[in-house]
Amino acid sequence: MYYPRKIEKQLKKNLRGEQAIIVTGMRRVGKTTILRELYKAVSDNKIWFDFENPLDVKYFEGIDYNDIYQNIVQKGNLNAQKRVYVFIDEVQLYPNISKVVKYLIDHYKVKFVLTGSASYYLKNLFPESLAGRKIIFEMYPLDFEEFLIFKEEHRERYQKIKNKKNITELDYELYDRYYQEFVEWGGFPEVALTNDNHAKQQRLEDIFSSYYQQEVVNLADYRKGHKVRDLIILLAARVGSQLDLVKLSQELQIQRTTIYAYLAFLQDTYFIHLVSKLSRSVDREVSGMQKIYFCDNGILKIMTRVSDGQLLENTVYNQLKIKGSINYFRKKSGAEIDFIIDKKTAYEVKRTASPVDVSRLVRIQRLAKLKKGFVVSQQYVKNEKGGIVFGQFL
Repeated sequence: MYYPRKIEKQLKKNLRGEQAIIVTGMRRVGKTTILRELYKAVSDNKIWFDFENPLDVKYFEGIDYNDIYQNIVQKGNLNAQKRVYVFIDEVQLYPNISKVVKYLIDHYKVKFVLTGSASYYLKNLFPESLAGRKIIFEMYPLDFEEFLIFKEEHRERYQKIKNKKNITELDYELYDRYYQEFVEWGGFPEVALTNDNHAKQQRLEDIFSSYYQQEVVNLADYRKGHKVRDLIILLAARVGSQLDLVKLSQELQIQRTTIYAYLAFLQDTYFIHLVSKLSRSVDREVSGMQKIYFCDNGILKIMTRVSDGQLLENTVYNQLKIKGSINYFRKKSGAEIDFIIDKKTAYEVKRTASPVDVSRLVRIQRLAKLKKGFVVSQQYVKNEKGGIVFGQFL
């Protein structure tokens, strides 16, 4: 059964335009599935290629791009007088594809819809020469609302409750068990559709293995790939914490410049996210110590043992990142705010929030010169004076 993703409406809307659509994101988040849905949405004059198949790649290897176009038209028995829709999965496996895409967009009526597994490579594959000719969409693991759709929960009921000013305990209990599962196992689609915990674990191990082999080993071709693996394990234990690059360098026995390169790679392939400290100075923000979060709680869970608090904070980060840019706040005095969205709204994460937590956040908000703030609670508590939101309704 197919379950729709939120991004689908935007993608279908852009099928009408001339620009190439590029869907990128980490492996196994559902890019191929949504590409198939887009393919179905086009009635005719369309053709599908999968670059994991070397025979499909061969159609794009010619020196004369006009010949490539003719070969595509002939293979699909397409009408060259109408717009031709070319769907390609896993474009990162053929680095020269961007040149072909640019030429065919400029010279023929061709609409490209492409998927690629990592922004690290797509940034190089589709340089500024394609400016104005492409739209890039990023796909992530399921958010909680999408997770509920995969569990066949009533979407309209959830949205209605989410928009209420006061969430009752009954409202909360409707989704509590789902949110607990979401926090523990994350939002990869195939994991969400698996009910057995042992099978979930196996699927997550397979997802990580696929990422490591295809991105780290095959595409990045790092000579010391095991160092990247060891870094990932060290990072998992530090989720939600500031990174001390000196200590990481000492533990791994590699230079800090190499650590920087590995972190950039892991971030650009959607595996981790780095959050900078809030500062009114851009230079200080960039140079300050960053906090680390992982793409998905299920992946984090299989890396190393982490606390329930770390799992919750990582979940909330992934829920908030789609709302805007994220920073954190910390003073030497110990005053701290977990997340700040667009330098305006504060979020502090607690497994069980209390009015004391709300009062403390208000005080720190003033230090950070922020007007709004909320304490995110996983457990239900009465919220008589406001200031508390529940993770499942973010």
